[in-house]
Amino acid sequence: MPAMRRHVIAAVALGAASFHLYAAGFSPFTALVQRPVHLALMATLGFLGVGVRAATQEGTSRHVSRLASTVDTTLIVVLASACAYLVWANEELVRRIGTATTLDLVLGGLTIVAVLELARRTTGWGLVSVAVAALVYGLAGPYLPGILAHRGYGVARIIQQLYLSTEGIWGIPLAVSANFVYLFVLFGALLDGAGGGQLLITLAAGVAGGRHDRAKSLARSTECPEGAVGVLLPDDRPAKTAALASALMGSLSGSAVANVVTTGSLTIPLMKRAGFEPRQAAAIEAAASTGGQLMPPIMGAGAFILATWTNIPYLRVATAAVVPALLYYAALLLGIHFSARRQQRAANASSARHDQAELNRPSSSSEPQLAEIEEGPQPSIRSRLHLLLPLVAIVALLALGRSPMRAAFWGVASALALSFASRTTRPSVGKLRQIVVAAAAGSVQVAAACATAGIIVGIATLTGIGLRMSELIVTLSNGHLPVALLLTAAGSVVLGMGLPTTAAYVVLAALGAPALVELGVPMLAAHLFIFYFGCISNITPPVALAAYAAAGIAEASPLRTATAAVALASTGFVVPFMFVYGPALLLDAPPLDIVIAVISGLAGVTALAAAGSGYHNRRLPGWERAVLAAAALTLLFPDLATDVAGAVVLGASMLARTRLAFTKAADG
Repeated sequence: MPAMRRHVIAAVALGAASFHLYAAGFSPFTALVQRPVHLALMATLGFLGVGVRAATQEGTSRHVSRLASTVDTTLIVVLASACAYLVWANEELVRRIGTATTLDLVLGGLTIVAVLELARRTTGWGLVSVAVAALVYGLAGPYLPGILAHRGYGVARIIQQLYLSTEGIWGIPLAVSANFVYLFVLFGALLDGAGGGQLLITLAAGVAGGRHDRAKSLARSTECPEGAVGVLLPDDRPAKTAALASALMGSLSGSAVANVVTTGSLTIPLMKRAGFEPRQAAAIEAAASTGGQLMPPIMGAGAFILATWTNIPYLRVATAAVVPALLYYAALLLGIHFSARRQQRAANASSARHDQAELNRPSSSSEPQLAEIEEGPQPSIRSRLHLLLPLVAIVALLALGRSPMRAAFWGVASALALSFASRTTRPSVGKLRQIVVAAAAGSVQVAAACATAGIIVGIATLTGIGLRMSELIVTLSNGHLPVALLLTAAGSVVLGMGLPTTAAYVVLAALGAPALVELGVPMLAAHLFIFYFGCISNITPPVALAAYAAAGIAEASPLRTATAAVALASTGFVVPFMFVYGPALLLDAPPLDIVIAVISGLAGVTALAAAGSGYHNRRLPGWERAVLAAAALTLLFPDLATDVAGAVVLGASMLARTRLAFTKAADG
C-alpha cells in the first residue's frame, strides 16, 4: 500500500475515533448529522481498502490499478459530498420535507449506488442482491401477483424515502452503527491492542484447565506397529479454552467470522496439536465463535439494534439472554468433553496390550502446551489484570441505566487510561495508530451492512411488505404457533446465510417478527428468536461463513466442518423454541420457575450432548442415543409434565446403564 494512502487512512481513522468519542461523551448530534458523518467516514475508509474483501490489487496492470484508484476516489467524493449536503442543509430539508429538488434526487441516487458498491466490497453480493430486489419490488408493485402486489412508487419517491428521511439509509440500523457499534469496536481494538485479548484467552485456558492422566490423553492405536511412536489423542483442554475464549471475545466483536479469525488463529493449531482432527478443531471454533454473539453483556451490534427496534432497555435484553447463552455453551463444552472421552476410551481399550512403559514416556514436542498461552514472550497475567476493569465499568454503567453510548464512551476512556498504567500494556504511538485503523476495519463492514439494510427496511416500510409477510406466515401456519415458529426459523436461516448478523437481524425483524407477535409471542422473545437463528446461520450449510473461515485456518473440508459445527451447536436450534414457550428462561417468571427451568434445561443439554457424541461414561448404542435425545427434547421444553417425563426417561436410561455395568463387573 502506498505511503500516502496509509497516512490518509490513519488520519481518517483518527478523525473517526475523535468524532465518535466527542459525540458520545460531550455533545451528541442530531440524526441527520451523526449518521451521515459516520457513513462518510466509514465509506471513505472502505473505498480506501480498509475492512473490505480482497482489497489488494497486486498482479494488476498499472492501467487497471490507476483506473481502480480513480473509481475509488470518485466514490469517496460522491458519497462524502452527499453526506456533507445533508449536514449543511439539515434545517432546510426539515422545513421543506416532502418536496425534493433536482439536486436532492441526484445526490440521493448517487448515495444509493455508492452504498450498494460499498456493501458489495465489504459483504459480498448476498446483501446487495436482496437490496436490489427490494428496489425492484418498490418500482414493480402494480405488476406483481397476489399478496406481493402494491400501488408502486416512482424513482423520485423511493429516493426521498431512502435519502431524505430517517426511514431509509439513515434509519435505525445505521443509527446503531453510528451511536454504539463503532465505540464498542474501538473499545475491543483498544483492549486487544493493550493485551486484553490475550488475557481473556489465558483466563479461559485457566478455567478450562485441569490435568488429566497422561495415559488417557496419549495412547497408541491398534494400527500402530509394535515399537512405533504413539498417536496423540484428544486432550480437551485446548478445545474448552477455545470455546470460553470465543465466548468472551465474541461478546466484544459481535462478528462470528471476525471471532474465528482472531481467536481461531491461536486455538485451532492448539487443538490440532492436542490430537483433534482438523475438521473437529475448526468445527469447535466455528460453533464457539457463533455463540459469542449471543453472550452478554455486549452481544455485538445486533443486540443494540434489537433494543432500539423494540424499545426495550438494553439491560433487559442482555439480562434475558444470559440463561439461553449459558445453555448454549454448556452443551458445547459437554459435547467437546464427551467426544474427547469417547476417543480416549476407545484408544485406551485397544492399546491395553502395549507396553505400559510406553504410555508413560516423556512429553514429546507434539504434545499440546497450554503454557504457550500462559508463558512464553507474553507478560504475566497479574501485570494485565487491570485491563478487566473497563469491562466491569461497562457492565456497571449499563446496570445503572446509562445508555450503551455513554457506557461505551467510558469503557473506551477507562481502557485507554488503564493501558498506560503499566509498562507492559502501555501502547506506543505506532500501536495507537494500529488500534484506530483496526477499529475502522471492524466498523466499515457493519456500517455498510446497516446502510444497505436501511434500504431494505425503507422499501419494506414504504410498500408494507412486512405486514404482508406476516399475513403470509400466519396464513400458511393456519394460526398454529409451532408451524409459524418453524417457518420463521427456516426463513431466518435462509435469509441469514451470507449476511452479517446485523443485516440479517434487521431484515428478519421487519419481515418475520411481526407474525410471531401477532400469534401471541412476547416482543422480546419474538425478536430474540429470529436473532438466534440469524446468528446460527453463520455455521449452517451451504453458506456457513464462520465454518468456512475456521476450515481455512485448519486446512479442513469446509462442508464437513460446517456439518460438524451444526452438530456441536445443535442446542442453538432448540433454545429459541425453549424461551418462546418458557418465559422463565428469559428471567420473566417467579424465581422458583426460573430455577426449575434452568435445572431442567441443564439436564436436557447434558442428555442432548451425550446423544450427539454417543458417549456418557461409556460408548452408547444407537437405541440409547435415541432415548437420550427424546429425554433431552422433553427436558428442554419448560413444562412440568414434559420435565417429569424427561426425568423419568433419563433416570431409566441411567439405571439401565448402571445395572449393565454391575452385570459386566460381576461376569468379569
